[in-house]
Amino acid sequence: MKAGIPRFEFRAFAQNFGMVEEKIRKLAEFERFRESSEVYILSAVNNLNNTKIRNKMIDIKRFVKEEKGLQQWEPKMKAEFPTKVNVICDEVFPAFGLDVPVFHRPEYTLAQFLEDIVKPHPELALAYVFKRRYGYRIEGCQAEIADLLINGAAIKTLAVESVDVEAALKVKATLGLQEYENVNYVLAIKRIIGMEPFPE
Repeated sequence: MKAGIPRFEFRAFAQNFGMVEEKIRKLAEFERFRESSEVYILSAVNNLNNTKIRNKMIDIKRFVKEEKGLQQWEPKMKAEFPTKVNVICDEVFPAFGLDVPVFHRPEYTLAQFLEDIVKPHPELALAYVFKRRYGYRIEGCQAEIADLLINGAAIKTLAVESVDVEAALKVKATLGLQEYENVNYVLAIKRIIGMEPFPE
C-alpha cells in the first residue's frame, strides 16, 4: 500500500529545548497528543530510508532531497502483518540497501519477521522507541515536541514540517532553532545505539 505527500522537515534532538518549547506553547495551537511504541529497523549500509513498525504495520519513508537545510521525506509503503514474502523481497529489503536473503515461508507474522529475518542479520539492528508526542499547528506548519525512550535512553525531539519549504523555514526562525542540527530519526537513533558517531 502506497500513500502520502512528501513533506520538508526540520528535526532536532536534545535533552531539553528550553525557550523553544515555551515559544511553541505560546505561539502555536495545540492539536493532539499521541503515544506509541515503535520498532525501528536500522541498516548498517543505508540512512536514506526510515523503516519502522507501529501497530503491527511496517512503514517505510524514503529520503527525497535536502533543500535549504530541510530534509524532504516521502511515504513509500505500508504493509500489515502477516506480510507476504514478495512484499518483503520487493519493498522492504531494497529499502535496507541489502541483498535479499533466502526465505523459508510464503508469509511472515511480525514475530517471525523480527526473530527469523531481522535479528540474525549482521547488517540490521533493532531499536525500541516509545514516543509521547504533542502536536501543534503554527503559521500553517505542523510542529511537534516529543518525549522519547530509545532502547531505554531518554531524549526529546522537536520538529517542524510542511510541504512548503519557505513556510517551514519561517517557523524554524520564529522558534529560534537556527543553532540546532537538523537530524532525522534514522541518524539520531543510530547515534544513540552506537551505529553512527556523534559529531565532534
